[in-house]
Amino acid sequence: MICRSVYQKYRYPNKLIHRFFAMKFLNQTEATNIDLELFNEYKFSVDQLMELAGLSCAHAIAKTYSPESYKNVLICCGPGNNGGDGLVCARHLSLLKFKPVVYYPKRTDKELFTNLLHQIQSMKIEVLDECPDIESAKLNYNLIVDALFGFSFKPPVREMFVPIINVLKSSGIPIVSIDIPSGWDVEKGPLNKNADINPDMLISLTAPKLCSKFFNGKHHYLGGRFVPKPLEAKYELDIPEYPGTECCLKL
Repeated sequence: MICRSVYQKYRYPNKLIHRFFAMKFLNQTEATNIDLELFNEYKFSVDQLMELAGLSCAHAIAKTYSPESYKNVLICCGPGNNGGDGLVCARHLSLLKFKPVVYYPKRTDKELFTNLLHQIQSMKIEVLDECPDIESAKLNYNLIVDALFGFSFKPPVREMFVPIINVLKSSGIPIVSIDIPSGWDVEKGPLNKNADINPDMLISLTAPKLCSKFFNGKHHYLGGRFVPKPLEAKYELDIPEYPGTECCLKL
């Protein structure tokens, strides 16, 4: 099933205008194949795309949540590329006057990830060893970035991630999910609407995934302005035009 209905509302100057984007929503296989083509056919490196994705996420967050009101940000990073996007996002948020703290429970010894971790630690960004409980999260953080699982995730959530998922579900702190709200099925969305997380903001990378049809938060952004035009045409992505020099776009 493919959804091509995305509307954007904006006021100009006194009228509410609806702009239609005939944009394709990707299933899991399509999302995987596009990544493989970016790596194999277009010769992008993983760290190159991760830097661009994480930068766009930080910019989308900064456009929506001011550092004056949402200064203390908990960034929850998983072991895969989605977690790498979160590590990059933490570094850029620090440069944008936020105070990020990273929770990174399952670390990898791959050089890319150890370098990203070294970079944030060199910037004096705190990295937690223990998952904060719900009360301490409510006391210490204004915003949570969910960078735990990407589009390769298959339910159920592994045991070691259950505590942080519970914080995301129960703390009441606004959540920003990168690409996929963690715990959701990439195509079917939340499997239990009363138990899964409900993010305030979703940042879709490359193109929205099918699960984003079920997103009912306030802010949906598109990030990762790096898709070559021939690849966009091949998959009929119909990506809307990014304004000016922006690396993210509100949908």
